[in-house]
Amino acid sequence: MLVGVISDIHANRVALEAVLSDMPDIDAVVCAGDVVGYNPWPADCVDELRDREVPTIMGNHDRAVVTGTGFAGNGMADAGVEHAREELDEARIEWLADLPDERRCFDGRMKVVHGHPDDPNRYTYPALFAERLLEGEDVLVMGHTHVQAHERFDDGVVMNPGSVGQPRDDDPRAAYAVVDLDALTVEERRVEYDVERVVEAVEAAGLPRDTGQRLKKGR
Repeated sequence: MLVGVISDIHANRVALEAVLSDMPDIDAVVCAGDVVGYNPWPADCVDELRDREVPTIMGNHDRAVVTGTGFAGNGMADAGVEHAREELDEARIEWLADLPDERRCFDGRMKVVHGHPDDPNRYTYPALFAERLLEGEDVLVMGHTHVQAHERFDDGVVMNPGSVGQPRDDDPRAAYAVVDLDALTVEERRVEYDVERVVEAVEAAGLPRDTGQRLKKGR
């Protein structure tokens, strides 16, 4: 069984479209959270996942939009939350509000969380990947760091597909992964997309200029 794994779309419709177009013939897609935040198209990204019925979990930016809370000291994040709350209607916010903090998919073989199995807000960078994070599943998917990586252990795979809409591993290309649940292999994939189009849309939406500029360097 082949599963496309995405995370941290952050309202970047252009990157999401590129990733979905690049995906090979797969059996399912899952998302590890942060559908919205930062970028200009929160409604389009919610609609894409909702219409495709993609199993999705709640990221910290999704939660901030639902609860109306912000990010102290992070103007770009605050602006993205405010923009999303202005753009999303009640039905879309309700969809975000109904997202769980974790999902077990494919008869429990894959567990999907945002930050860490014990704390959805904890950053779990590749250096912290460990076998003890697995709790019976074959594949543990985490997002949040925007850093693409995976590691195979005796008991299974710990992975982060990277960020679709705001990579932070010095590679500006949109990131995702394809997991073979039978072979327990992970193919990390990157996709070129029109970053300049997003930069222009960020500024047209009145979002902070740096929100778009950082996409050019993948930081």
